[in-house]
Amino acid sequence: MNIKKHIPNIITLGNLFCGTVAAILAVRGFFYETAIFVGIGIVLDFLDGFAARLLQVQGELGKQLDSLADMVTSGVVPGIVMLQFMVHSAYYREFGFSSWDSALDIGLGLDNLLSVELLGLLLTLFAGYRLAKFNIDTRQTDSFIGLPTPAMNLFVVSLPMIAGYTKSEFVLNIIHNQFFLIAVTLILSFLMISELPLFSLKFKSAKLKDNLLKYSFILTSVVLLILLKFLAIPLIIILYILLSVFNTVVMKQK
Repeated sequence: MNIKKHIPNIITLGNLFCGTVAAILAVRGFFYETAIFVGIGIVLDFLDGFAARLLQVQGELGKQLDSLADMVTSGVVPGIVMLQFMVHSAYYREFGFSSWDSALDIGLGLDNLLSVELLGLLLTLFAGYRLAKFNIDTRQTDSFIGLPTPAMNLFVVSLPMIAGYTKSEFVLNIIHNQFFLIAVTLILSFLMISELPLFSLKFKSAKLKDNLLKYSFILTSVVLLILLKFLAIPLIIILYILLSVFNTVVMKQK
């Protein structure tokens, strides 16, 4: 039995495990713990492809398994998080609760709050469509077309984290605004299936000249994380999109 060829798949199953745990936590509204398991899952998602290339054991099984794991970690989970955070924000605006648990403790029903909030699950539907499209799109070997599901996932799971740790009333009012959350859901859903070219963080070499855009993005992202913490995450995703658009325009002019 060739153990080597199964190593990437084991890592992928680790991603699937983290996504499953994150989904359970998201249903209960444990946003911080959800974000931790999502983060681990996304790291494993990067490592399984890296391991497959390093060990030269890429195969169709690994490709399909990777998509199934991503569908849970970066498809099901962000949809649940958005739905739950919309409900949480409705409680926050109406009753002044700053935590999901405090709302659950007094037994408030969700019957009248699960209408608009179901729009959050659009993220899950569009993530599934994007992942299926990615599997048959031969143009996305060295770059992406449309926003990758992990990027969408990070954007979404960062919102409850920002709301939980910021002291800015201005930021809180935006984060808990229902129209803002609906707009974020619709924009992210559209971006996932759009024809927008986005650069990949895969490195074919370590040369600065060949990877100036990637190094600049990573360095800027690290600085933003140090300065702004959780608030930096959606800003980094926006920066990623803007840099990709800029890069596409420059490449077309050459």
